[in-house]
Amino acid sequence: MARFGFFLTWWGLVLLGALDASLFVFIPFGTDAVVIYMCARNRELFWLYPLLVTAGSIVGAAITYAIGAKIGDKGLTRFVSARHLDRFRTRLKDIGPLTMGASAVLPPPFPLTAFILTSGALKVPVSRFLMIFALARLLRFGVEAVLAQRFGTSLLRIFESEPVQRIAIGLVVVAIAGTVLAILRVWRSSTVQSAA
Repeated sequence: MARFGFFLTWWGLVLLGALDASLFVFIPFGTDAVVIYMCARNRELFWLYPLLVTAGSIVGAAITYAIGAKIGDKGLTRFVSARHLDRFRTRLKDIGPLTMGASAVLPPPFPLTAFILTSGALKVPVSRFLMIFALARLLRFGVEAVLAQRFGTSLLRIFESEPVQRIAIGLVVVAIAGTVLAILRVWRSSTVQSAA
């Protein structure tokens, strides 16, 4: 984990939370792994790390929400698949807050960014959206922090083992590839729109 030094700082954790909820960056399980590692390494501060990553997540989600509000319902099809879009619309209309909370708690492959964009485009009240999103993220990272604080020594041994280090490097490669694809998709859709 030492290879990812900046993200193992307080500011790095806030930035990681923001990037994780943004439109452009793809970080499968990265944020969870860093929260767990930091809580296991500094068990006396286990309560602080969920707060930091949640604060970052709120910033990233607010920006993504604003993009969704700007592109509107018609623009969503450039960023969200039709299958996901229909499901999100139905869930937001039928069970609203519960769906918003679940979106912030569920791990990949749940398409969090697509859901945040859809919430913005459908004009879900921003204060309600961010409050529910924040509470759900705090619940998710808080549970991870408590478990990491409790089982810290064992978790550190696992995280610092050679196989897990290799998996982490693999996930970084996947994250970089996913981020490049997300940026290309956004760029292509904006190019198509400006040409039209």
